[in-house]
Amino acid sequence: MIGTLNEKALHIQLKQYVAQAGDCFEVPLEQYVIDIVRGEQLIEIQTAGLGKMKRKLDALTPDHAVRVVYPIAAAKWINKQGKRRKSPKRCTIYHLFDELVSLPKMVAYPDLTLDVLLVHLDEFKLYDAKRKHRRRRGWIVAERRLIEVVGSYRFESAADLATLLPSQLDHCFDSADLAHAISQPRTLAQKMLYCLYHLGVVERVGKKGNTHLYCAVETSDAPHRMSKNTPSKPLAVPTIVPADQNGE
Repeated sequence: MIGTLNEKALHIQLKQYVAQAGDCFEVPLEQYVIDIVRGEQLIEIQTAGLGKMKRKLDALTPDHAVRVVYPIAAAKWINKQGKRRKSPKRCTIYHLFDELVSLPKMVAYPDLTLDVLLVHLDEFKLYDAKRKHRRRRGWIVAERRLIEVVGSYRFESAADLATLLPSQLDHCFDSADLAHAISQPRTLAQKMLYCLYHLGVVERVGKKGNTHLYCAVETSDAPHRMSKNTPSKPLAVPTIVPADQNGE
């Protein structure tokens, strides 16, 4: 039986998606409760805030193999006041660096695997008058529900993250070049380079005005840089549709 404690719907659904026969759930270990224990591996579902995992990873990775499962919304539908519409915002694997920037050396932990799932979500919003002065004018996200998993990436080392560098980049490049190559805002490219720099995947080789120039670090065992939008180590991911899904 899969334990749920006080978990949100998306966390529960992802746990069900990952679970296999023989798994143990909600297992106390030291001062933590582990989502799934599969043999010698600890599996944690993290739906937001990868940086918040630092203390837990510091405590667990020296003695345990840890797998972290993290979803990115490739598409989502907003449910508000009984109406459902598709959000114009679409995230890609590169939006992982919005989270990794707060824990740039995450994949450098020993025996850590990071599985990123590209998903479609339903997002349910409620009005909170106490928050009407904020940017969202009082509308808060009350719940997120999984519609389906549409893709996946697995990262087990800095070399795996290096495969996200597009092959069409020049030998030396800056954040603007990277942003153009991945078709994302420059701020996201800057976060990506920050992470890769601290992992030793790229190095700073000079400046162009006030902008750092980077080169990829070539090592004998590093994988070739992938072509744009090609997954690194894809996982087998069947479609999942929640039985209690609301909306269209």
